[in-house]
Amino acid sequence: MTAIAAPVDRVYPGEIRVEVNASDIEHRIAHVNEHISGIDRRTVLFYPQWLPGNHSATGPIERLSGLTISANGASVSWTRDVVNMYAFHLHAPAGVRSVDVSFDYLSPTSSKIDPLEMSQDLIVLDWNSLLLYPAGYFVRRIPAQVSLSIPDGWQLATALRPESSAGNTTLFKSVDLETLIDSPVYAGRYFKSLDLDPGAKAPVRLDLFADRPELLEVSPEQLEAHRSLVQQAYRLFGSHHYAHYDFLYALSDQLAGKGLEHHQSSEDTGEPTTFTDWEKTAHDRALLPHEFTHSWNGKFRRPADLWTPNYNVPMHDDLLWVYEGQTQYWGNVLAARSGLRTRQQALDEFALVAAKYESQSGRQWRALQDTTNDPIINHHHPLPWSDWTRYKDYYQEASLIWLDADTLIRERSGGKRSLDDFALSFFGINDASTTVVTYTFEDVVKALETVEKYDWATFLRQRLDGVAMPPPLDGLRRGGYRLVYTDKPSDFQKNADGKGKRTNLAYSIGVIIDDKDGSVVFSRWGSPAFKSGITEATQIMAVNGIVYSTDVLTDAIRAAKVARSPIELVVKMGNRVRVLHLEYYDGLRYPHLERDPAVPPRLDDILAARNNRA
Repeated sequence: MTAIAAPVDRVYPGEIRVEVNASDIEHRIAHVNEHISGIDRRTVLFYPQWLPGNHSATGPIERLSGLTISANGASVSWTRDVVNMYAFHLHAPAGVRSVDVSFDYLSPTSSKIDPLEMSQDLIVLDWNSLLLYPAGYFVRRIPAQVSLSIPDGWQLATALRPESSAGNTTLFKSVDLETLIDSPVYAGRYFKSLDLDPGAKAPVRLDLFADRPELLEVSPEQLEAHRSLVQQAYRLFGSHHYAHYDFLYALSDQLAGKGLEHHQSSEDTGEPTTFTDWEKTAHDRALLPHEFTHSWNGKFRRPADLWTPNYNVPMHDDLLWVYEGQTQYWGNVLAARSGLRTRQQALDEFALVAAKYESQSGRQWRALQDTTNDPIINHHHPLPWSDWTRYKDYYQEASLIWLDADTLIRERSGGKRSLDDFALSFFGINDASTTVVTYTFEDVVKALETVEKYDWATFLRQRLDGVAMPPPLDGLRRGGYRLVYTDKPSDFQKNADGKGKRTNLAYSIGVIIDDKDGSVVFSRWGSPAFKSGITEATQIMAVNGIVYSTDVLTDAIRAAKVARSPIELVVKMGNRVRVLHLEYYDGLRYPHLERDPAVPPRLDDILAARNNRA
């Protein structure tokens, strides 16, 4: 077979034109016709494999079906590479300079297969799933133009700009392939677009899609909180790096939950009642701040090893604790500063994260740094004993490291400087530029040292590489709070558990239970439940001789604290029924943050809205 050419930063001698018909929502199939010019007999076509935002080789090659290639009306045979399953070798006659490609993209027909992308009311389209491209070039040097057909009467939103439209088909302006794949499309039957920065030179819009039209109702107060998010982000970063920005936001329980960053847009999915039942959905409201932050951290400024010249060069994920971890931190902070969450809700979020890592057994053997490999090891398949194995802790545990750094800077500088200053200097450069600026570990350390003289390299490496370390709670303590447990969950936790229809007893007996059938979906390693023999998928059928319900189990936990006698559980494990005796006498325990009056309220200061730069 022809050797696959390595990507070179040179002008591509042709272009890609793609026509996608995504109107077949009954079968959930997108039909693709593609014209690729500028090829020769040695051309190898790639299907995108390593996907930005996923940080892994997750291109859905298994969904490409019915592939045919032709030139000048005659069939061109192809052979898949024997090693690289994403590479297709063409066997074209001499003199052929363009080919026509057609295939079907088979979107999942059931959530049992994979998260749904198409429903009777909504479509989520990622261009990386819908094209092949020539090897041997940087994707930013390959011109591409696409057209999209959607069901009649539907509307769409995307960071791409339309050139023309006819009926249900939109032709978009030509862009480079990198920009195209970074510009997904949402389309739907029920749609509303809201201006989040009226009169701005760089417009920001909230593009809402929903399962039903009444779910699109947004109150003036809710709109103002989203508008405040944009302004609070500008005050934090002091810049923007897009010509326009679109939050593509689906309010749906038909499509799976999603949050995926792009430079000029984001793919977001929330509860159908996000706006109509506002008081119960605060647990989801850091999603938009998180993905918006990625326009600065991850898309504009990107870890050097995560930048690749095309989508078939492997990525290295070692700096995800900055890319995702600091973004996770700013997501919660900006949610509070903008009013998307109250200060108490943001504190409750920090309490839940802190409790997880105070009790997590996997920290005894596996370093946080090693979890940055998780997208490559296992992108999204559920793991047994996740408390012991750890999984993608570069998000939440790393957010506690950045809280630690923020409060340390504030303490050492007497409140004169903070991590906000790091954000301004690191992400606020080159205002309005969309050109990626990469960074390394050394760049992060240098920027921190510019804000506050300290041995930041050691600070970070100890927390990233250490095992069996103390729980990462220094930032909370220095922020003026301590982690405590009471016998009642916060409203924030109750609403989050209610969304998942689960009962969270992770910090008492050590399990999370599916309310539908009493089955255990999480069992904490080394917990009382673990010691009694309970595993994930165990179904609790009875508690102390009474048919299981959430109230029956929580009442039994309360009673055991007084009686000091084991809780008897009748459980089903596979095709066996067993009686287990659970020895636990400390009652119900739910995490909260308690104010420590001996320490300045630095965390309150962090969460407060910025009228001007801090």
